[in-house]
Amino acid sequence: MQQSLARIALVVNDYDEAIEFYTKKLHFTLIEDTVMSPTKRWVVVAPPGSDGCCLLLAKAASDEQQSRVGNQTGGRVFLFLYTDNLDRDHANLLQHNITIIRQPVVETWGKVLVFADLYSNLWDLIEPAQGK
Repeated sequence: MQQSLARIALVVNDYDEAIEFYTKKLHFTLIEDTVMSPTKRWVVVAPPGSDGCCLLLAKAASDEQQSRVGNQTGGRVFLFLYTDNLDRDHANLLQHNITIIRQPVVETWGKVLVFADLYSNLWDLIEPAQGK
């Protein structure tokens, strides 16, 4: 048996503001933006160079979904983004005024910082140590 995780749905307020944030500030690639109905689109983004799981940007369609925007995990770190250069990406976050929740630290397994996206979802940005 072979399986893989393909998409993670991230509830957002607005498709276009989410696309703008992820593509212009985090430099993700817009993989797909397909209109499904007058109110629904299939919007997929992925980190540069990624060939694995992507984010499905899903616009909140009800009051309950709207209440979850930015808090899908009760305030815990939600997403884990690996990088080949944490210092470069940290500088990019600062340049785009993205909120750093926890400054970079070096652990035995690599470098890590925590940042908040435009909706306050928490992300770990991780540069694994060599050989990890």
